[in-house]
Amino acid sequence: MKTRPWETKITEIQENEIRIHGYAIEDLMGKKSFAETAFLLFTGKLPGRNEGKLFESMMVACADHGVTPPSTLAALTAVSTGAPLNGGLAAGILSINEFHGGAIENSMKFLLQLKERSANCNDSELRDIAADMVKSYRKQGVRLSGFGHRIHSKDPRTVKLFALAKELGFSGTYVDSLVLVQDVLSGVTGKSVPVNVDGALGALLLELGIPPEHANAFFIMSRVPGLIAHIFEEQTLQKKMRRIDPVNHIYTGEGAKKPI
Repeated sequence: MKTRPWETKITEIQENEIRIHGYAIEDLMGKKSFAETAFLLFTGKLPGRNEGKLFESMMVACADHGVTPPSTLAALTAVSTGAPLNGGLAAGILSINEFHGGAIENSMKFLLQLKERSANCNDSELRDIAADMVKSYRKQGVRLSGFGHRIHSKDPRTVKLFALAKELGFSGTYVDSLVLVQDVLSGVTGKSVPVNVDGALGALLLELGIPPEHANAFFIMSRVPGLIAHIFEEQTLQKKMRRIDPVNHIYTGEGAKKPI
């Protein structure tokens, strides 16, 4: 008995024809960037010029953060024991979870909850609701994702992303809410707790209409080039089965270059 074929709405493959959400792959090639094509796959539509520029900048912001993140250390450890490129990459990707990378999704969920609770509220009421939510998180001992950083007191990625969002017309409700929560959180804790790149990315993904469920996928997709670079360096320069100290390392690459 012939069974009914299962369905997909993403990519159509016919002889000599490949279409992603209706767009021929050869029409995208040379005209749309990898980031714009990823946006098409994520959302089902091509981004506008400004959307594409912002989304691509967000991907660049996540491309790498040195050898200390858990995903990089996991990848290097796997490769040091003899794993091939795909094994090291898999180890790195599998280390991107709730507490590494997951802050983007958690930040998005917080902002969505704040928006839902503050519907039809004025600015003063919004601040009160944000303060209640912040205090509730702290009372439960739950870390508020998207704020503070173990290295950066003023994350350069956040500064640039917010500037680009404003320039490109995507500094909207979610960005404003995130900045408000930063102010509230700093008041509650009595110290400066700046927005980090996870918080900025979360707000901007929401501004672009991308749901929280895609957040970790976005981070993984963006971080893969950095992981590959570190894996190749480990394979070619380091001893096998070495003890990898997550702190005791030095940078010996090229010095700072002039702005592009």
